[in-house]
Amino acid sequence: MHTCHIGLGSNLDEPLHQLKRALAALGDHPSIEVRKVSSFYGSKAVGPGEQPDFVNAVVELATSLEPIPLLHTLQSIEQQHGRVRTIRWGARTLDLDILLYDQLELDSAELTIPHPRLQDRPFVVVPLEEIAPDLALPDGTCVASLLDYASRNDVWRLPLRDGV
Repeated sequence: MHTCHIGLGSNLDEPLHQLKRALAALGDHPSIEVRKVSSFYGSKAVGPGEQPDFVNAVVELATSLEPIPLLHTLQSIEQQHGRVRTIRWGARTLDLDILLYDQLELDSAELTIPHPRLQDRPFVVVPLEEIAPDLALPDGTCVASLLDYASRNDVWRLPLRDGV
């Protein structure tokens, strides 16, 4: 089994509900075991035009899927939630990103692991640090060292997890 960390995000069509449904879909997959789920966090949208705030979380999985089949599984879940890929970094119903996959480093046309912008995204690093505070990236960088006080202010913990 491989240990993976997946970033979840949504800012359309009841984002909190979208993330809960995505977590359920991950848990229902026969090759995936959900191990840990972060709190839900709010963050300002990064991307073109005016967009609603995002709801974000990170989940730790155990999976027998190799990276590309895992990517395709995540994309299938996104599509089931109405994800349409038209504008890069545009508003979306669901975004599922492979952040880390064991200590693998992969750079292919279809997938880059670790996620290439992981270190620049407090809305990913804060929930990742919550569930895996001692986790190190493949280059040895500790997740906790990626954040400074200012970047922590860019995300806020949402008050309820509603049983997730």
